[in-house]
Amino acid sequence: MEPPAEPFLTSDLPGIGGRIRSVPEDFQVEERPLYLPCGSGEHLYVTITKRGLSTPDLVRRLSSTLGIKAQAIGVAGLKDARAVTTQMISLQGIVPEQVARLPIDETLLNVTVLGRHRNRLRTGHHAGNRFRLTIRDVAGHAKDTVSMILERLTRRGIPNYFGPQRQGKDGTNYQTGAALLHDARRREKMNRNQRIWYLNTYQSFLFNQILARRIEQIDRVFIGDWAMKSENGACFQVDDAEQEQPRADRFEISPTGILFGSRVSWAGGEPGAIEEAVIAEAGATKDTLVSAAKACGFRGERRALRVPLSDLEWALDGDTLTICFRLPPGAYATSVLRELMKFSG
Repeated sequence: MEPPAEPFLTSDLPGIGGRIRSVPEDFQVEERPLYLPCGSGEHLYVTITKRGLSTPDLVRRLSSTLGIKAQAIGVAGLKDARAVTTQMISLQGIVPEQVARLPIDETLLNVTVLGRHRNRLRTGHHAGNRFRLTIRDVAGHAKDTVSMILERLTRRGIPNYFGPQRQGKDGTNYQTGAALLHDARRREKMNRNQRIWYLNTYQSFLFNQILARRIEQIDRVFIGDWAMKSENGACFQVDDAEQEQPRADRFEISPTGILFGSRVSWAGGEPGAIEEAVIAEAGATKDTLVSAAKACGFRGERRALRVPLSDLEWALDGDTLTICFRLPPGAYATSVLRELMKFSG
């Protein structure tokens, strides 16, 4: 059984339909670096632009071509294959002359050496992504509809759903994660990375259900909420919702949902009741989630229910919409596309 389709924040506005990714150039992503290399160290940082090549495939290609282990290659984020993407890569023990000999072709478009750094680039070590998306064959009402949808997303935030790619082609990875909660023997047969991957998909599934319950109040904080500060990601529990709401209106803070774990705090009050109701309907309890997380060694965290839509630009040329925007790390461009186009998933 596939997970239920998540509700839209703009459900009262019609979708513009259309086609995305007719060619890889229709989906362009530029990863924004969190920092630049310091100039010394054993890791060579490069920026690579690729077309129609996923990040894991790029790593395998670099490993083979440069003659280094995949573990010596660091990336900050995973990028889609059906796209043109630019991202920073770290290469341990490699000199610029080796990089200069990399073959440039229709999939590896450009390689630029940035410099040396002491540390390997790790997952999450980026400041978000800048997107340039082209949607073709949009509906005739798009001129009016697009502005209304984007105004609401800018003002209230983009629903921070996990994208469908986490759940695999048939959309059921979370069911394996759920089964692992109650089956220690099955968990033990998997390696640690595989265990955590499936449990992460179950975390994602439950988070999406929590967000779906709160979609109409995505920009409101309640007593018992754990609110996240936009400036640094720190969370605090809301004691006085009326006092904190103006900060939420200014997008200084946002309500969060739980990604269960061994150490993360659950919400209280009405938000806590929603979290408990969602896990109960999924056939789980706090105790089973916490004990499985302890057994698998992950702490859990809080995730904002919404993210800001920044640096927005858009243009409509006939029935072709081009839209540019920036998202923070961990947010999905599909969350913007699904509100505009009104596709499920």
